[in-house]
Amino acid sequence: MLPDTKAAPRYPLAIVGAGALGLNFAARLAAVGPVALIARSEARAAELRAGVQVGDAIFRPQAFGPDSLPAADWVIVLVKTYDTAAAAHTALALRPRGVVSLQNGLVDDVLRGVCGGLPVGQGITTEGAFRDGAGVKPAGAGETLLPPGFEAVAARLQEAGIAARVEPQIAAARLAKLLMNVVINPLGAIFRVPNGAVLELPQRPLFDALLAEAWPVLRAEGLALDEAAARERVIAVARATGANRASMLQDVLAGRRTEIDAITGSLLALAERQGTELPTHRAVFALVRVIEAAGRA
Repeated sequence: MLPDTKAAPRYPLAIVGAGALGLNFAARLAAVGPVALIARSEARAAELRAGVQVGDAIFRPQAFGPDSLPAADWVIVLVKTYDTAAAAHTALALRPRGVVSLQNGLVDDVLRGVCGGLPVGQGITTEGAFRDGAGVKPAGAGETLLPPGFEAVAARLQEAGIAARVEPQIAAARLAKLLMNVVINPLGAIFRVPNGAVLELPQRPLFDALLAEAWPVLRAEGLALDEAAARERVIAVARATGANRASMLQDVLAGRRTEIDAITGSLLALAERQGTELPTHRAVFALVRVIEAAGRA
């Protein structure tokens, strides 16, 4: 049974996911118009409405829990990949015109499985943000690419000063983002360093090995970058978000479950389908799992 949304206002845009990146997006969007922020619980929504530090200012979002959902024209999903199905059900309850994900991994099929005939798609973002004891720290302006059909969302993001556009070749763009994630995220988590440091010793040899293994697999799936261009792109993102703590590092530091299954696991599944072995990625996958289990214990 869907929550009663009759008494709540209808928003032009809602964000499902009140983590560091969701709060960063919501704070910027709220400066130019109303945006609903959907938290994991009513208690968390109340905490957020009381105020949270985002960058240099206190942000008081129009936050809602799962039992008091408003309606929204468009929904952006920004949750951990393992929460995608639950987030998609929440998005559907907002009665939107369309739902777009800016998550890691490859979640398009999960969203479509829940949201039925709605316009649904997975875009990408290289915007950076992390949370510390003082609040949410924006860390590196990136680019946000949306699937065709989400021009209205791109326009709203542009109004907020976010570099966003619709990308006709969004499937290839998702593979480029996955390439960045399978290199930068695990190294940040294992060595506990920000993104820029993965280009330095002692991380750099592993950086090079992970990139060299992943590129041919993703190229075979439709990655539209030759090897030199792919290397330049990943290096550029690591530098542009140099101060950012990758989401996997944030999870390790907080003792949370990581997205290693959705990130490196997705790559390993593609490689297995192609009959290719990726020993460095498989070792990194196992190591992050051990670190994750120790932290959660």
